[in-house]
Amino acid sequence: MGQLNRLEGKRALVTGGGRGIGAAIVRRLAAEGAAVAVNYVSNAASAEALVRELRDAGHQASAFQADVGDPAQTRELVQKVVAEFGGLDLLASNAGVEHFGALDSITQADFDRVFQINVAGQLFATQAAVAAMSEGGRITLTASISARISVYQHTLYGAAKAAVSAMARNLAPELAERGIAINAIAPGGTHTDMAATATDSYIHPALREQDREAVLKSKNALGRWADPREIAAAVAFLLSPDASYITGSTLEAAGGWM
Repeated sequence: MGQLNRLEGKRALVTGGGRGIGAAIVRRLAAEGAAVAVNYVSNAASAEALVRELRDAGHQASAFQADVGDPAQTRELVQKVVAEFGGLDLLASNAGVEHFGALDSITQADFDRVFQINVAGQLFATQAAVAAMSEGGRITLTASISARISVYQHTLYGAAKAAVSAMARNLAPELAERGIAINAIAPGGTHTDMAATATDSYIHPALREQDREAVLKSKNALGRWADPREIAAAVAFLLSPDASYITGSTLEAAGGWM
């Protein structure tokens, strides 16, 4: 990756930034010149190790614990970031949870957890960030290819991610009045710890006796899953001045998922 420095002088918050796609986003934004706040909910060791890595490379970064499923914690998180960095210019709302389950197994608790973190969490992170931003701020939410395609027993997750795309689309005209852009990124299959624990769940039961890697690759025009760095590159683009005429959109980074 070339050093583009598109984000020089910008202050960014990445929720769920301690691992997986979030950590890749943190590294990419830092490499492009941003000071980065790394939010995590429970894995302090991972987040602190990432911060040390960035600081050793000459970047400005700090870790902040908060559960973005709790609006009060989210507001406090943004306040702490602003206090340390002197402001906030960019938000990459990445924190989320996975869910698979048959219709007759879904409980109210399942619904509440998935929608509270994946939808409400992103809404209230946006609300808190916008209150701290000035004109020129940029936000990315995290949707999913599951909002557009059907995945077996992925109902709650897909519905929540569809709501995220709708959120970006409908907030765009309101935030444009403040000079703030908002978009969503919709990753497809990506090599992360979270995806690895649910690999078999992405395959319909009728196909699970076949080679799972071959089945998964057949769903994708590029014949492979994404590296988290590829998703991070798309997020960095949406947060950069190069995306100045893009708002209210959902960018699929899914390798031509079919």
